[in-house]
Amino acid sequence: MVLTDDNFATIASSVKEGRRVYDNLKKTILFIMPTNLAQGLLIIIALLAGNMIPLTPVLILWMNMATSATLSFGLAFEAAERNVMNRPPRKTGQHVMDGFAVWRVAFVGAMIAIAAFILEAWLAPRGHSPEFIRTVLLQMLVTAQWVYMINCRSSDSFSLSMGLLRNKGIWLVTGVLLLMQLVIIYVPLMQNMFGTEALPLRYWFVTLVIGIAMFLVVEIEKRLTRRFRKTA
Repeated sequence: MVLTDDNFATIASSVKEGRRVYDNLKKTILFIMPTNLAQGLLIIIALLAGNMIPLTPVLILWMNMATSATLSFGLAFEAAERNVMNRPPRKTGQHVMDGFAVWRVAFVGAMIAIAAFILEAWLAPRGHSPEFIRTVLLQMLVTAQWVYMINCRSSDSFSLSMGLLRNKGIWLVTGVLLLMQLVIIYVPLMQNMFGTEALPLRYWFVTLVIGIAMFLVVEIEKRLTRRFRKTA
């Protein structure tokens, strides 16, 4: 730290900004890793169950290169949490991926993968084409990414308590993501490139309901692990 004056408020402000940057970096990592894990787990579970491959390589690339990258920018603009200056200093040997971070990645990744597998099992007997099923799964996974991004706004408190309009960057990337999904699902050229089919509105509703359920589960998990941390 380079001091340019003898004002203690300058030091406090610098520490706060440093903690904000560190927190947002950790939030971004915790956002990206579970969704990548979920994709791998979903494919493994589907293969073991003898089902069709739920995601093609091009759809995996779309999720990793387009949707994940787009949404992660929203967390970079997140303001410092209210209790950021009440925390004790981090230990010098403390890793970004501590025990609770590893648990969060495994928990969320497994939850998304299992939900997607159940959705695939529900769709398969209904006579839909493989392209249609993959499109529904793609939209469900992208919706899961979006709601989990909202979860990641706060590490241990209720994410919506931070104010929905506090971070305008999140709503900017949400609009971009929605436009991207509309293009890949409904534009014929993109359908041919990515192997997607147009979805009726009710399937958007189904994926949104699944996403909201996941959001609530993660918020409950945050509350339980916060209590565990306090008693550990």
